[in-house]
Amino acid sequence: METKYIFITGGVASSLGKGIISASLGKLLQARGFKITIQKFDPYINIDPGTLNPYEHGECYVTADGQETDLDLGHYERFTGIQTTRDNSVTTGRIYLSVIERERRGDYLGKTIQVVPHITDEIKRRIRLNATKEHFDFVITEIGGTIGDIESQPFLEAIRQLRWELGHNALNIHLTYVPYLAAAGELKTKPTQTSVKQLQGLGIQPEVLVLRTEHTLSDELRAKVAHFCNVDVNAVIQSQDLPSIYEVPANMQRQGLDTICLKKMDIEAEGVADLGAWHDFLERRNKATKVLNIGLVGKYDLQDAYKSIIESLAHAGTYNDYKVHTHFINSEHIKANNVGELLSPMAGIVICPGFGSRGIEGKILAAQYARTHNMPAFGICLGMQMMVIEFARNVLGYSDANSSEIDVKTPHNVIDIMEEQKSITQKGGTMRLGAYACRLREDSHVFQAYGGKSLIMERHRHRYEFNNRFRDEYESAGMHCVGINPTSKLVEIVELPSHPWYIGTQFHPEYSSTVLQPHPLFMDFIKHCINGATEA
Repeated sequence: METKYIFITGGVASSLGKGIISASLGKLLQARGFKITIQKFDPYINIDPGTLNPYEHGECYVTADGQETDLDLGHYERFTGIQTTRDNSVTTGRIYLSVIERERRGDYLGKTIQVVPHITDEIKRRIRLNATKEHFDFVITEIGGTIGDIESQPFLEAIRQLRWELGHNALNIHLTYVPYLAAAGELKTKPTQTSVKQLQGLGIQPEVLVLRTEHTLSDELRAKVAHFCNVDVNAVIQSQDLPSIYEVPANMQRQGLDTICLKKMDIEAEGVADLGAWHDFLERRNKATKVLNIGLVGKYDLQDAYKSIIESLAHAGTYNDYKVHTHFINSEHIKANNVGELLSPMAGIVICPGFGSRGIEGKILAAQYARTHNMPAFGICLGMQMMVIEFARNVLGYSDANSSEIDVKTPHNVIDIMEEQKSITQKGGTMRLGAYACRLREDSHVFQAYGGKSLIMERHRHRYEFNNRFRDEYESAGMHCVGINPTSKLVEIVELPSHPWYIGTQFHPEYSSTVLQPHPLFMDFIKHCINGATEA
């Protein structure tokens, strides 16, 4: 069939969950046998989120082909199991950069470059780009930001044009908020009406409304919204607060979101989406009653900064029949006199990734505590580097050991910048990014955790590496380098075989964990945390 395009916009307020609705709809269509992809168009001017502080935009997610993207792409992949690419994440900055580069080459033959048609044409080209490279039955496009934002207008104009160019091959879904005023004891629909009127003023009539709410919406309220917004009453869907984001696909299925979309695009909607494995996951998650406390040792006191790690731990907990409660432990507050008090209540810790010197010494103290107290510890990227530095200081005897990122003058730079990175001055998009191969040592714990695989592919986002000049010393002292890049010989994984579970990875395994395929390292980590907590 011809590729169908679904556009998802948001109004009234940000953070309503457009990404979760996009991922849920994608999952439902996929479960019906359709081939889908989901993409995010963000109206900010940054080329990508790679240079953004996590406090600005949450974690930076990385695709297998090395694009730094918005965290919503993580939701797309976790829900559907698809692999997104650089073409699934587009910002205003990338759009304008592409147009300006063409103008500089003379491609426009002296024409005056304008938002309409040049910017909007480039947005339309990018929206359709994935389907020119590979056939998809559905391309779901989430437009970032909120209706009324000035920076969103070129994107809205582009989807307005596409809606008319594509006819029944396109559909608009609008997500809004229905607030509850406690003083009046009422749910208010006026913000939704206003948001839809703003859309209509731009020439866009949404065919489906998804109403975000903390309270159940009555049939009368939904009928009122339908009446004032020119939408079929059965196409007014409520997205009520749920215990977990993973309940949303089932909730959308119960209200027939996928069926409504198919019918509006003239596609025969037979039967229901097969969510059997998804429901099995939910049932297992809901039945789990035992709690496992895991500490996240990092410097960003913001849930979205470590979103993929938190979700990966949750997946692994479910499949080990436990509820994982993550506790953020600010590494800036970890001192020698309180490290035990902060960490001892935990069944295990994750030493989180990051950049810069803030909170480094606290992470090193956390690594030392976990190593010397047989506490399961999982170091990811910078977290792995802190494990390496701690071992150098307290086992190898190099008290001044450090990363050259933190101390350029240290003679024991056990973590050092890659040679090819030394001449790079721009920060954006210049790290080791995307999936790289890693060969596992067959006598290692990670080899067993990966189910006996000797060659794996994992995603990276970093600039500094384990310094191979010290490798023999580490091996002799008991920290084994058990994962090696077969081409560059860079160290990807370290572990302590004498420890119950003490593993650091230079890569980011959290990017590859999905609801139906949890990552093997997180699965193994949680299993050992449970074993340790049970024995204690």
